[in-house]
Amino acid sequence: MPQKPEINKDPTALRRRAERQAREAEPATGVPRTETDVRRLLHELEVHQIELEMQNNELRIARDEAESLLDKFTDLYDFAPVGYFTLSPEVMILHVNLPGTSLVGIERSRLVGQSFAQLVSPDHRSAFHGFLRQVSEQAVKQSIDSEFLVKGRPPMVVNIEVQCSSSGREYRVAVMDITQRKQAEDAVRISEIRYRRLFEAAHDGVLLIDPATCRIADANPFMSRLLGYSQDQLVGKELFEIGLLEDEAASREMFRKLKASHEVRYENLPLESQGGRHQEVEVVANLYQEGGHPVIQCNIRDITVRKRAEESLRRNEALFTALIDQAPIGVYVVDARFCMQQVNPTALHVFEKVVPLIGRDFTEVMRTIWPRHVAGEIVAHFRHTLETGESYQSPGFSERRRDLGVKEDYEWQTQRVTLPAGEYGVVCFFNDITERTKAEATRRRLDVLTASNLKLKQEIARRKGVEESLRETRLQQSLLLKQSRKQQQQLRILSHRILNAQEEERKRISRELHDVIAQTLVGVTVHLTALSQLTSAGLVPARQQILDTRLLVENAVAVVHRFARELRPAMLDDLGLVPALQSFMKEFMERTGIRTSLVMFAGIEKLPSAVKTVLFRVTQEALTNVAKHAKASEVEVSFILIAGIVRMAIKDNGQGFEVSGRLDAGKTDRLGLIGMRERVEMIDGTFHVESAPGEHTIVHVEFAASRKATGTKPLK
Repeated sequence: MPQKPEINKDPTALRRRAERQAREAEPATGVPRTETDVRRLLHELEVHQIELEMQNNELRIARDEAESLLDKFTDLYDFAPVGYFTLSPEVMILHVNLPGTSLVGIERSRLVGQSFAQLVSPDHRSAFHGFLRQVSEQAVKQSIDSEFLVKGRPPMVVNIEVQCSSSGREYRVAVMDITQRKQAEDAVRISEIRYRRLFEAAHDGVLLIDPATCRIADANPFMSRLLGYSQDQLVGKELFEIGLLEDEAASREMFRKLKASHEVRYENLPLESQGGRHQEVEVVANLYQEGGHPVIQCNIRDITVRKRAEESLRRNEALFTALIDQAPIGVYVVDARFCMQQVNPTALHVFEKVVPLIGRDFTEVMRTIWPRHVAGEIVAHFRHTLETGESYQSPGFSERRRDLGVKEDYEWQTQRVTLPAGEYGVVCFFNDITERTKAEATRRRLDVLTASNLKLKQEIARRKGVEESLRETRLQQSLLLKQSRKQQQQLRILSHRILNAQEEERKRISRELHDVIAQTLVGVTVHLTALSQLTSAGLVPARQQILDTRLLVENAVAVVHRFARELRPAMLDDLGLVPALQSFMKEFMERTGIRTSLVMFAGIEKLPSAVKTVLFRVTQEALTNVAKHAKASEVEVSFILIAGIVRMAIKDNGQGFEVSGRLDAGKTDRLGLIGMRERVEMIDGTFHVESAPGEHTIVHVEFAASRKATGTKPLK
């Protein structure tokens, strides 16, 4: 293979070289002179072609390397751990990597072209602009801590590092979220401040000791007040030198224990201040690590006052116990934790079934002795006294004990007291008055019996007079009751006769209307018709008047027929109950628009005429009430025969009403219901109405059939 020619990277130089070779290869005339020249020219062209191909290959390799480097740069740019921004001199965003968009929560396409300063919170923008001017003037990389506003999140603390490009036309900005680091630094700073405040404001002496030298490294102000030394006087001394331990040997022993167990406690150590004041202290020493270095902390508490209080408490407890034990009545004490603390000998017999007693929860003790509800009341009084300080005096207490099963009476009261330990407690004083109560009850019963005996004698005399008067009154009531029942029966018979008379009168009037008046009106109509036909053409007004008169007569005939049907349908007597009801319900449906249905059993026409009349009238009155009051759209009338009993039901889907009191005879606005009931009672039947406001209404009628009939069939 030919040696790889040297590639000139400059295209202009390459062009000049090619032209020079072309001129050298051509003769003066521009045409190859000889075959040798032609061959040499072809050779040069071939070499030049190979050179171009090799150069093109190298350019392709260089392009691929450049694209690979660009991809790597893009990956490094977009997946960097910080946000990179390229800004114009006007602080407009020209480029931003993916971490930068994620940092501010805005898409790259929307972020490019916006002002970078808008991302900075208003309180920090002035400082940020001044920072940019300083970067431009000094032309060195600088950084500043600022705050970003991110939509939907709390403000973010960021570190902004800016470098101006060499041309001065761009700012290269790196942004890092340091919110957590700032929070950690603030927490550490706050912790240090709190520790120093606790150290300086503690009401116990605190010493920090270097384990290597066993000398004091720091002391809080309370330690200086406790010993009378200044802090400078304390720092650098050992413990035995400030009088805390007896000598150097005791100090070495304490440090040896600290290294072994990391904690040493002294309950009671004598301590003498610089002024010669003697006091007792409690010392707790701990060995721990601070920043990788061991530190000993000694907490020193002055317990002189506490020791004196404990001594006083022991004396007060002895005195308090002696006073309670010598009391002539029952006494026991409940402490602030609501536990039994002390019981004197007089009170022990009350709690003989409670074991253990001292230290036991007071509520459990009461529930052991008394029923739960009684124990609850007692505990409530004790708690009230403990919380408010108000004493309680029992007005009278008599209950059966749960543990002994006997009834006992007590006088008791509670008082809040301050116990020797300094806390509140409740002391109860009580006295068993069971025997005294029994004696008083016996005396009261005797007095009551004496008074009752006297009253009983007076009552016997009074009752004899009352019984005599009562016998006379009962005799009069019996006579009045018989008269009332007789009058009620007579009234019922009269009512039935009136209804029968009304029905007969209706039948007679209906016959008269149908047979006489209706026939007369029909005859008048026939004569008017004939007269109108005989009228000549010249008497047109008279003919028209005759036609009008005939129309009026026809209307009168229709009204008479309707009145006759309402008074007493002839169909009921001529054809029977079923056709009469079908005709009435059909006319009712056409007149009111309420749909009706009828269900009957096959043998209903075999019932007596009076019974069928009652059923027709009840149906007629019930449907009339539905049309007036129910606001219904459907009515169903059914007759069934079960075990020799005819059951009639009229059901509508209307608004219903309150039934109670509506069948009372005094209710004049419900005479229709009363009339239906009276008619049903005439055939020895029962009548009741089932309804409620907003519900369906059902009228029920039941009576015994005169003979059996089977099956039911709907009649359209």
